[in-house]
Amino acid sequence: MLKTIKYRLRPTKKQEKVLLEHIEECRLLYNQLVCARVQAWEKKKESLSRFEQQATLPMLKQQRISFFGIYSQVLQQVCQRVDLAFKAFFRRLKERAKKGEKARKVVARVHERIRNKRHNFVHQESRKIVNKYGFVAVEKLKVKAMQKRRGLSKRISDVAWSLFRHCLEYKAEEAGIGFKVVNPKYTSQDCSACGHREKKDLSDRVHQCRQCGYTTDRDHNAAINILTLGLQSQVA
Repeated sequence: MLKTIKYRLRPTKKQEKVLLEHIEECRLLYNQLVCARVQAWEKKKESLSRFEQQATLPMLKQQRISFFGIYSQVLQQVCQRVDLAFKAFFRRLKERAKKGEKARKVVARVHERIRNKRHNFVHQESRKIVNKYGFVAVEKLKVKAMQKRRGLSKRISDVAWSLFRHCLEYKAEEAGIGFKVVNPKYTSQDCSACGHREKKDLSDRVHQCRQCGYTTDRDHNAAINILTLGLQSQVA
């Protein structure tokens, strides 16, 4: 199992500007090369090789330098013919753009903090479970399919089920304890005390067995059944 480690980079404004310029250059070059491949195929039914496209790099570089030289000259001429009214308009537009960018950064930072807190919580809770128990069983949930349900998508994303299961699995493996994923079918309907199966609606949050009278929380009953299935698969 692969384990990833994330590091936060805090470049200076100058370094950030250089990095963004490099990324932009890579984006433009990639798009140019993809466009060349598409045109070659549509016009000649030819597939350009890596070496053929590498040979065009000097020409593309020269074209880019020429383009920006001409663009700068034209831009200077246009700016000289712009009157004070337009300058004031563009100045106000720029100020609004700065305020919008500032607001965007604030929102992005808030989302980043929420994401970090969620990840920290998941890692801490999964570590507590692995340290406390010698065996862990979880139900196999189709998270992507469940996220398509109206009203559940945001809640499922907020609790990060997939990340929690992933953390449990690799932490259990590192600790050398058992970990099993079981089929959740009927785990909410079967009585964990006697095995009697009784259909329930999602709104039924309490398990009350008509066969043996056992009463408990619906999720607690399902958790016992999941653990039992996990232990049975260990023995098998």
